Amino acid sequence: MRKFIPLVALVAFPLAAQETAPPDPAAGVSQDRLRADIDTLVGFGTRHTLSEQDNPERGIGAAVDWGLAEFGRISKDCGSCLEVVAPERTEPEGGRLPRPTRIRNAVAIQRGTERPNEVIIVQAHIDSRVTDVMDWESDAPGANDDGSGTVLVLEAARNLSRSSYPVTIVYALLSGEEQGLFGGRLMADYAEEQGWDVKAVLNNDVVGNSCGSDGYCAPDHVRVFSEGPRADLTDTIRAAQRREGGENDSPSRNLSRWLDNLASETEGGLDVRQIWRVDRMGRGGDQIPFMEKGYPAIRIAVAVEDYEHQHQDLRTEDGIVYGDTADEMDFAYLAKVTQFNIRALEKLARSPAPPASTAEAAVQTFTDVSWSEVPGAVSYTVWQRRTDEPYWRDEPVIENVVATNARLEGVRGDDWIFGVSATGESGVMGPVSSAVPAGQFAPVAAPEDDSE
Repeated sequence: MRKFIPLVALVAFPLAAQETAPPDPAAGVSQDRLRADIDTLVGFGTRHTLSEQDNPERGIGAAVDWGLAEFGRISKDCGSCLEVVAPERTEPEGGRLPRPTRIRNAVAIQRGTERPNEVIIVQAHIDSRVTDVMDWESDAPGANDDGSGTVLVLEAARNLSRSSYPVTIVYALLSGEEQGLFGGRLMADYAEEQGWDVKAVLNNDVVGNSCGSDGYCAPDHVRVFSEGPRADLTDTIRAAQRREGGENDSPSRNLSRWLDNLASETEGGLDVRQIWRVDRMGRGGDQIPFMEKGYPAIRIAVAVEDYEHQHQDLRTEDGIVYGDTADEMDFAYLAKVTQFNIRALEKLARSPAPPASTAEAAVQTFTDVSWSEVPGAVSYTVWQRRTDEPYWRDEPVIENVVATNARLEGVRGDDWIFGVSATGESGVMGPVSSAVPAGQFAPVAAPEDDSE
């Protein structure tokens, strides 16, 4: 551990709340309930975005109505703890929309008790498709893509709504993903319109199978995709990043690192395989509209995809059965991914937001690290790693102090990346905020206009 000299007094804060761990918030996850919800979704025949909006038994309209009704039932069970809303708009003709199309999401908001404007979102897309993305009439069961994510979100709401949390948790079922991420854009715009401080978006898309069509299986892993350079960079910040580094330190990347650590701490769970890409090669998901607005967002997906049972017409060819049906899913695996999400959401909801941090080390033999105070924080921890190391080191530089700056004597900052995390009264530490350009957990501010 490096020697440091405080710029102001550094006081260690006793974290008594860490002594007693709360009950596992994911203990109530039910495989049977997950399967029953999948069967209900498949029973709508198709959930294609271009399908019927007003048929009570078939199509995207019936599916979204069901999602809203499920959120309503969950809210009733928790004493009206959820606010159920249905953001919608009509998208104009263009691209994969041959006509103006209604896009409607099913959303439930569990307001935080202390910092309700600080928001965590867990989401999935409820629409489905077959081989031809424009075929809205054929049956498209969409069991795994993305019925699996949809039922995960509902199960998360059932379990987490049993308790209250300092910050707000939003549960969202999105339409229009297969036609062009329309529901994701609608949800990201809604978050911005509400003025929410979004500190994490967990997008779950295809999370219900453990084996691929080639027989390769990975039942003990889940993939987490995250962006490197953030999507909302201004020219000014991009130039600063070229000079000072931080291409591997976006808020989404640090959220991915945090999720990896969480998985490692959980016995009998899943190991996170971090994929340092925005999404799979040549493909995309509903986390992207949030990244474009500067919100920390990641995609959670199975470790290995089964392409014979994704985006396929229901058929049998050369003895091979195609189609995204429930019998091709692994519900024990889906239950573990659901538990992983719930544990992550619960800890994020009990931790402070990552503080904005900076590091100054130009032409000096020491480094000054400073950070902002954040609501709900009782202490801060400073981290470092070499510029060519992928992960924060196991041992922090300074741990659990109440100061908001420190001088690291003898540490030449050129060789290091620094970051700061915050811990709340519950003893839960949030993700690290990197002290590099564009490393903060907030949208990049527009550059000041120097014109006269």
